[in-house]
Amino acid sequence: MSQHITVVDYNPLWEEKYEKEARLIRKILADNCIAIYHIGSTSVKGLAAKPIIDIMVAVRSLEKADNVAKDFKKLDYEYLGEFGIKGRRYLRKGGDERTHQIHIFQADDWNNIGRHLAFCDYMRTHEKERKEYAKIKIELARRFPYNIDGYCKGKENFVRSIEELALSYFDGTWDKMYIAARKVQFERKISSLIESGSISAAILTSKGNIYVGVCIDTACSLGMCAERNAIANMITNGESAICRVIAIDQNGKPIPPCGACREFMTQLMPDNYHGIEIILDYENKKVVTLGDITPDWWL
Repeated sequence: MSQHITVVDYNPLWEEKYEKEARLIRKILADNCIAIYHIGSTSVKGLAAKPIIDIMVAVRSLEKADNVAKDFKKLDYEYLGEFGIKGRRYLRKGGDERTHQIHIFQADDWNNIGRHLAFCDYMRTHEKERKEYAKIKIELARRFPYNIDGYCKGKENFVRSIEELALSYFDGTWDKMYIAARKVQFERKISSLIESGSISAAILTSKGNIYVGVCIDTACSLGMCAERNAIANMITNGESAICRVIAIDQNGKPIPPCGACREFMTQLMPDNYHGIEIILDYENKKVVTLGDITPDWWL
């Protein structure tokens, strides 16, 4: 039996279904999972869609993902390899009446990761195109209720044109910084008195470069926060002007810089520190400035 193609109105329960599945995926991939995203039409509020939850995962190693294919199969996923896209691992659940799809990419595959994020971001912020896309999909589902090739080909030109537009609009800097920081975030046992890597950070400089660092925890007060480690990396490479900062805890969530790191950045850029952007909520892109969270009396 062929897949039955239906396009329905946006359902807020799709986000809950994504969150539930994301927790299972993180458990399987463990520290190989760097970032996980709800993508596709079900991730866009207000957009009619096939009721299939699309999930994109950025991993440290595709080989390690392959090694846990059996664990995905226990969740009723088919593990189908690249399935037409080089560098991807594609999984689907539900057979002809599928409910979920997973797209796994290596974390440094920004071409694939970026285009998915850009398309969804554009659809969320452009109502006219969102309505047009919904109209196209509803009509195609009516014309091709059991012909997935006809359905996909029918929207191909529209999707490509929007993807090109989306990539020209999209500022994926925070996403690149998040992934860069997560790539170096893993715990290291340096000695009986020093551990490192539970917290990571990335900074963006005025020249557009990203530098990363991890925390160094010692048995005394001589340790170093991840942010200052990233700044040291920046200074070592001949730069000193920070534009953006992200620090990430053990659960993959952004955290604000500690007081010492804030003071360090104000001393590094005493005339311009107010404009340094700091992200506090990656999923919702909540951003403040160092000036917002640092009192002037520190100087």
